[in-house]
Amino acid sequence: MATGRDADVFAIDGDRVLRRYRAGGDVAAEAAVMTYLAGHGFPVPTVFHAAGTDMVMRRVSGPSMLTALRDNGIDAASAAVTLAGLHHRLHRIPARVATDPATRVLHLDLHPDNVLLGPDGPVLIDWRNSAEGPPDLDTAMSALILAQVGVGENPGLAGIARALLPVFLHTVDGAPLAQLDRAVAMRSGDANLTEREVADLATAAILIREIIADR
Repeated sequence: MATGRDADVFAIDGDRVLRRYRAGGDVAAEAAVMTYLAGHGFPVPTVFHAAGTDMVMRRVSGPSMLTALRDNGIDAASAAVTLAGLHHRLHRIPARVATDPATRVLHLDLHPDNVLLGPDGPVLIDWRNSAEGPPDLDTAMSALILAQVGVGENPGLAGIARALLPVFLHTVDGAPLAQLDRAVAMRSGDANLTEREVADLATAAILIREIIADR
């Protein structure tokens, strides 16, 4: 069994896992987004069944990008380019619901622990926060998460995040600064964050602006 902040993942067999929302909720919206993206060729786990708090998905064989970074299985520059590439691929897909051509599906939690390095390439998991909106909001949120870890209390993770962040910001499409304040406001309201993590957001935003200013 694996655990996250809001869900548990159980192995059913060699091909399937069960992801269960820990505090209730309905997986229907998340499953619908994943199924839609899979239909457009985007790398998400195949959804076999979704009802209530439970979603059964295809098991992806391979470590998370974060694990690979910690184990030196992938270098920071390559990881950052992969993250930027996932944003690029995702934001080329038309929105599932909205009709505005500028609106796209957003993951809003795209970071190394949500990318599995499968045998056929990276697979993006955990779509519970997904929404539709401007792509710059998605890239700003990823940058903010990396920067927040980069100024955080865990020195090992901070070092990884600080190595990733400049390459990500210099590689990713769009203009993350255009939506950075909105990303900070959204993340400030995340009930899963600790008081320290919320307090770090302002410093994280400053770090992002400094890196972009040095381009």
